[in-house]
Amino acid sequence: MAREDSVDTSCSRVDLQKSISLALSNTRLLFKGEFGKEPAQTVESQRILVSSKLRDEYLGVRELPAAVAARQRKQGEGDTKENEKPAPEPISSDVQKVVDSLTEKQNKLRSKGIVALRRTGEGASPAADMPPPPGQKLVRKRHYEAVKPDWHAPWKLTRVISGHIGWIRSLAVEPGNKWFASGSADRTIKIWDLASGTLKLTLTGHISPIRGLAVSARHPYLFSCGEDKMVKCWDLEQNKVVRHYHGHLSGIYTLALHPTLDVLVTAGRDCTARVWDMRTKQAIHVLTGHSSTIASVQCQEADPQIITSSMDSTIRLWDLAAGKTMACLTHHKKAVRALALHPTEFGFISGSADNIKQWRCPKGDLVQNFEGHNAIINTLAVNVDNVVFSGGDNGSMHFWDWKSGYCFQKTQTVVQPGSLDSEAGIFVSTFDRTGLRLITGEADKAIKIWKVGEDENATEETHPIDWHPSLARRRY
Repeated sequence: MAREDSVDTSCSRVDLQKSISLALSNTRLLFKGEFGKEPAQTVESQRILVSSKLRDEYLGVRELPAAVAARQRKQGEGDTKENEKPAPEPISSDVQKVVDSLTEKQNKLRSKGIVALRRTGEGASPAADMPPPPGQKLVRKRHYEAVKPDWHAPWKLTRVISGHIGWIRSLAVEPGNKWFASGSADRTIKIWDLASGTLKLTLTGHISPIRGLAVSARHPYLFSCGEDKMVKCWDLEQNKVVRHYHGHLSGIYTLALHPTLDVLVTAGRDCTARVWDMRTKQAIHVLTGHSSTIASVQCQEADPQIITSSMDSTIRLWDLAAGKTMACLTHHKKAVRALALHPTEFGFISGSADNIKQWRCPKGDLVQNFEGHNAIINTLAVNVDNVVFSGGDNGSMHFWDWKSGYCFQKTQTVVQPGSLDSEAGIFVSTFDRTGLRLITGEADKAIKIWKVGEDENATEETHPIDWHPSLARRRY
């Protein structure tokens, strides 16, 4: 009896397992058949899909302007009268909307910037009053509008200072605006009174032309560099050299002081810019990357803290913390001899024989070109009144408006008696701290001071702005 019960139990267990497996297989087949298959598309669903796409894409331009519609209607009537052909088969409304939108795009391209407005009022579709979806709005193309230049008073030569027996290659104005220093090819540094132009002091120590000068705003120090590969720190209280910075392998053409850090940057013919700790005389960085002589270097507080220009026609923006290049600007086609920072705006200009370019920091975006100074640009200077000065190797002097790039004054320097006409080159220039006086160092061994506002009768009527903006000129 017990054996029969066990047989029945085993049979029922087998039947249960068969039933479960059959149910699982049926469920799997059921879901497998539906999974991954696209739903069947009906005519109605396809019409809704096409209509939604058309509305999203062409809602903003689905209606033609009244003038264009009338012109097309007249053309259609004329074509019908000329060609007595049977009427074509009617097309669906969706296709007609697509054709109308394409015609609208063609008309807009022909009009070159004239935006077609949607037809409103009687006869307009309900969608005409609805705002276009995001990204589909028609916007009038913004044409270039030249910036109108500001009026600037003319500059006049007021004083000529003689004393050097060599070319003037470097200038520096002290922070108190009482005196300035000049370095010359005669290997001397001279300190001049800015108000009277009298000589106060002569410093000797270099054995080659002095190419760079800088006066510290936080220390009584004057820094100088020259083609003798020496960088000297002069104590102005004792009038003697207190530090030397050794490391350059060739002549040093330029130097700059950091405005907030005790850091000195020098550069020259060895294609490197060296960053020095002013106090310890140790080299912090050796900035390599240029392939030719570095002609100018500038320092500022914010990144890029160091900017260099080179005879390899490139400008490099440097990360002072990492000692690496942040950007390399290759827009110039010839040697870039001059750089100048704007005293208040976050930008700078560079000068080359091809043109003068204005840049925006920190990435070095090109703003505009100052075109027209067809000479080798040796020096640039910018003051707080947005006046840009550029001095050429042939003695030409141009004064520009910073914002618009308009040249409001052109003049030519006059060589001193006893000098050759070829000695009319301008090597270095700088504005004083007020921006009202311009100091230039030239090849005739003279220092010249130019002032603005010397002509009291100069007004906008007597010196009008002869400005003719060109649509071909582009801002970048």
